[in-house]
Amino acid sequence: MTIMPIQNSEAINQLYGNLSTSKITTDNGVAFDNLLNSAIQMYKEANDYQNAAEESEINYSLGYATSTHDLAIAQQKANISLQYTVRVTNKALEAYKELMNMQI
Repeated sequence: MTIMPIQNSEAINQLYGNLSTSKITTDNGVAFDNLLNSAIQMYKEANDYQNAAEESEINYSLGYATSTHDLAIAQQKANISLQYTVRVTNKALEAYKELMNMQI
């Protein structure tokens, strides 16, 4: 049994040409941009909750607000938001350090 070689060199060149010039496009820039914007938004929300808690404390201490429940809720929201932001930041830093320690 003999194997016949491919005689059509034009088809081979076209095949190899398509393989070498094909490019895979990704939306890495868009994905990173979305990630960065969501992180910035998370920091802004945490800051807003901290400011609202501080404002509630001031209003309560000046006698403008009498509800300790509203004060406690505002403080708890600020505390949870800050803890979440710190944990996400720490995880992102850990991931960055792990990527930097990878050997190619």
